[in-house]
Amino acid sequence: MAEQRLENILAYGEWLTHRYDEDADSFHLRQLDRNQHDAATFITDEYLGVDANPFIVGRNEAMKQVAKTNPLHFILHSAFCASTMLARGFNLPGVSMGLKEPVLLNDIVGWRRRGAPPAAVAERLDHSLHMLARPFKGDRAVVVKPSNVFNALAPLALTMRPTSKAILLYAPLPVFLISVARKGLWCRLWCRELLEGLITDGMMTNLGFEPGDYFRMSDLQVAAVGWIAQQRHFNAMVGTFGPARIATLDSETLTVNPEAALTSATKHFGLEAHQDNISGHPAFATHSKFGGAFDSNDRAAEHKAAAEAYGDEIEKVLVWAKAVAETAGVPLHLPARLL
Repeated sequence: MAEQRLENILAYGEWLTHRYDEDADSFHLRQLDRNQHDAATFITDEYLGVDANPFIVGRNEAMKQVAKTNPLHFILHSAFCASTMLARGFNLPGVSMGLKEPVLLNDIVGWRRRGAPPAAVAERLDHSLHMLARPFKGDRAVVVKPSNVFNALAPLALTMRPTSKAILLYAPLPVFLISVARKGLWCRLWCRELLEGLITDGMMTNLGFEPGDYFRMSDLQVAAVGWIAQQRHFNAMVGTFGPARIATLDSETLTVNPEAALTSATKHFGLEAHQDNISGHPAFATHSKFGGAFDSNDRAAEHKAAAEAYGDEIEKVLVWAKAVAETAGVPLHLPARLL
């Protein structure tokens, strides 16, 4: 492909950097417009379909072309907290684009977990962030919402990008447990997979458990300790980077008034958008996962039904989990609130 063509592809975010191939040390890009981003729950093959002919560029070649100064900010989350809705809100033409769980960052996480050298992981992460930071033409910035498997790498990402800011989004513990219970077997299994990753990432230390203890926990106990580990991690990030760079938000505050949350979030990122672009944003009137009309009242009704169905189990695990969190010094509510 001609040099000019490569330069054009790497200039803007319409060509999403979708994957990192560790064996070939190359990036795979695919072309997506705003509508395709918005229609996909996550920008993964499951929702986009497999691209049989991605544009492939060597990592070192890409770094010769791509700009290193594009603004990039983060929505970091601990799952089931309306993070996809907030990320969709950053589809603000002329201002920003929200990227929902790019697989590229999962590739870096997976490579790290398989034992890649830390210095090499840091370099690939830095280069991957440069690739994701390429804005849509006419926009000022990109806001990326990684999968929560990325959380262990988030402090490194913020250290390498001192102008980046983050919003740490979480569901209060009772809400989180209700979400896990109502989503059924697949979600309970996912919580065990999450725990496995947290152990690999070294995020389960000093919580008072031996490795064998996890086998004797119920599904909701596993979910709770995963939540506690992530909450401790987020609290430490607030202490490390301070409120000038980190703001926290809980799902209940977000879903009650999403427009106020998005307004405050754009200000936190230095991307103040005209209120006309935020008022009535379609992200706040449709279900972020399944489409169709959906609002905070629908969400409250779902959670009420789940609480009634699983209330006894949730209540018992909550008492246990609060004691675990208190013993470990983990706050149930984070400081540096956005709202």
